[in-house]
This record gives sequence, C-alpha cells and structure tokens, in this order.
Amino acid sequence: MKDSKDPAARLYADWTNKTCEENGFQFSLREVDREDLEGRILAANKDDTVDGIIVYYPIFNSRQDQYLQQLIDVGKDVEGLSHRYVFNMYQNIRFLDEQKLQKSILPCTPLAIVKILEYLKVYNTILPYGNRLFGHSITVVNRSEVVGRPLAALLANDGASVYSVDVTGVQLYTRGEGIRKSRHDVVEKDGWKLEDCVPLSNVVISGVPGDDFKFPTRLLKDGAICINFSTEKVGSRNFVKDNLPS
Repeated sequence: MKDSKDPAARLYADWTNKTCEENGFQFSLREVDREDLEGRILAANKDDTVDGIIVYYPIFNSRQDQYLQQLIDVGKDVEGLSHRYVFNMYQNIRFLDEQKLQKSILPCTPLAIVKILEYLKVYNTILPYGNRLFGHSITVVNRSEVVGRPLAALLANDGASVYSVDVTGVQLYTRGEGIRKSRHDVVEKDGWKLEDCVPLSNVVISGVPGDDFKFPTRLLKDGAICINFSTEKVGSRNFVKDNLPS
C-alpha cells in the first residue's frame, strides 16, 4: 500500500513488484489516500487472500506512521516493523516458536547489509551460528531507528564489537567480553569521535545522506571493507573516488 499522492514511492513499489515476480509471489499495489490507509490495513489483516502487507513510508512523516506500523497483523508483516519483531531483534530472539521453525523477520536494509558481509566472507562460518562476527570491529555511521541502530544491534548480536556513530557521539555495542551475554549491551564512549573508532575497525558502514558529509577516508585501516547505504544521488555518496587519498 502507498499514499496515492507520493510519486517517489511508486519507483520503490515497481522494484518490489519486479522482485516478487522473479521469486514467484503475486504483488498487488493499492494506492489510497493516506486518511483511508488505517481502514485499508485493518481490512487487509482480515483478508484471507492477502498473505503479506507492505506500506511505503513515510505516509504522514510523523509518529502517526509508527501507529500504522503497529496496525499490521504480525502474521502479515513482511517488513519486520511490528513491535514483536523489533523486540525480538534487539533481544536477540531469532525465532517466533520454540521449535525454531519460523524465523523472526528482520528489517530489509540492515538484513541486506548482513547478507553483503556474508557474501564477502566477513562472517566466519567455522564459528557457531550467532557468533560468526566474533573478533571483528565494525563502525556504523548512522544511528537512525530505520537502519543504523537496528544494524548495530544485529551485528553486535552476531558477536562483533560495533561502534555506532552519529552527531551526538559514539556508542559501543557488544555482547561483553568473550560474547558471554545472550544479547548486546550499549556503552557510551564519552569524548570519542570517528578518529577514535575508525582506525580500530576492519569494516566501516556509512549511511549519511546529503552533500555535507564526506567520510574521512584517511582514517581507514588498510584492507578495511567499506559499505555505503546512503540514498542520495551518486555524487553525494559518503565514499567517493575523489575523496580517497592519492
């Protein structure tokens, strides 16, 4: 579902449709006035012909969007935005059932970055599932509730030491010494800046949109893996060719 007055969401919906078709899912886009969206979500929850619901945010670009997220039946939430999925993600609860047959759904962009790191073999498959980032230090520049903070939690829950950076400072996400804890803790790193955590990191992930921020690549350690998830135009990506040291 999307707001009928939001043309930007149309492109996203088209890509969703393409991906669904490639994987054998039937996709139906329903464009509605945002004032009617609440009722349409509730109706879709009861519609047995609907197996999953995606809403293209922002709708109101306010806390009302959070309310809409919680309206979706957890059994039809394919984006992992309902409270149960968010709770499970931060608590490092990976399944919905005791038999561990139904995985808890994760938000798409953080999960995509995890898949990239798996593809790059940052995850050590020799280690037990859930601990495969042990020994890695990762810096994430962005602490939004949509991507940055969930991503830091996911990576820390998989065993990494994660430095979460935003304009307010640096936080360290870990499962404690020797990853003894079942879920991550968060510690404020008072006085720390990028200059303190980036040289320690073998993976750096940045997602700061706009032209004002360019990542100080001089801080990167040799061989560090760099991932950018900023959604601005190509010329404003955080890691750019003309920003690299000569």
